[in-house]
Amino acid sequence: MKISVIFTTYNSPDWLEKVLWGFHYQTDKDFEVIIADDGSGKETEERITAFQQQSDLDIKHVWHEDDGFQKCKIMNKAILASSGEYLVFTDGDCIPRADFVAVHRAYAEPGYYLSGGYFKLPMQTSKAIDKDVIASGDAFNVDWLVAHGLKKTFKATKLTAKGWKSRLLNAITTTRRTWNGHSASTWKSEILKVNGFDERMQYGGEDCEFGDRLRFSGLKAKQIRYSAVCVHLDHARGYVNEEMLAKNLKIRQETKRNKSVETPCGIKQRKDQA
Repeated sequence: MKISVIFTTYNSPDWLEKVLWGFHYQTDKDFEVIIADDGSGKETEERITAFQQQSDLDIKHVWHEDDGFQKCKIMNKAILASSGEYLVFTDGDCIPRADFVAVHRAYAEPGYYLSGGYFKLPMQTSKAIDKDVIASGDAFNVDWLVAHGLKKTFKATKLTAKGWKSRLLNAITTTRRTWNGHSASTWKSEILKVNGFDERMQYGGEDCEFGDRLRFSGLKAKQIRYSAVCVHLDHARGYVNEEMLAKNLKIRQETKRNKSVETPCGIKQRKDQA
């Protein structure tokens, strides 16, 4: 089963490079990476080129011009560029643990999408992580993270749970099995069936709305938040505004009210569709 990993980035080359090293050190090597670039400048392209000289990771850089927060548009473009039959989605600020792709592959099942989680890091800890820390696995070691600015709480269980314990926590967690952009996956054919992401939407609930349509299409959700682990690097969110949130909320409410499967503004409506 060929897997395509898709994640967005926007003018965050330092964070992007950390994420790429996370995928470089995966135990499962049979996948490609699609970087869905929401209009970054030249430095991001240069950083990707430099990384490719150090890694044999199969990377496609999909870009469009900067037009504000347009994650849904660049995600659809990346989906069209993917060659995998199974698509794993994460974010350009989430470093995957070495077994991240392997876990998504192991839990993949026809008729389901997978709902994962992430572990948030403060800025001090985010900056301290480098290639060597990722290679050694210390980026997921609670003791190392605490020594570099993390405040230890019960949430650290996401990093320490393994085997039967992670499966138990997946089963008993009260967290809803929504489609989470930082760690989620399903079959490309199912994504095309719902016409991809709604390109009318910007920041705020766009991933959950996509998940709503997957469920209305007949898919069930499987919880893997304690099995597929990634750490979330801290960053500002200057692109958020109330008008954007209100527009997205209205679209999602309409999707849920009508139990919509296809968005009227998705992959089929793209002029550049493959």
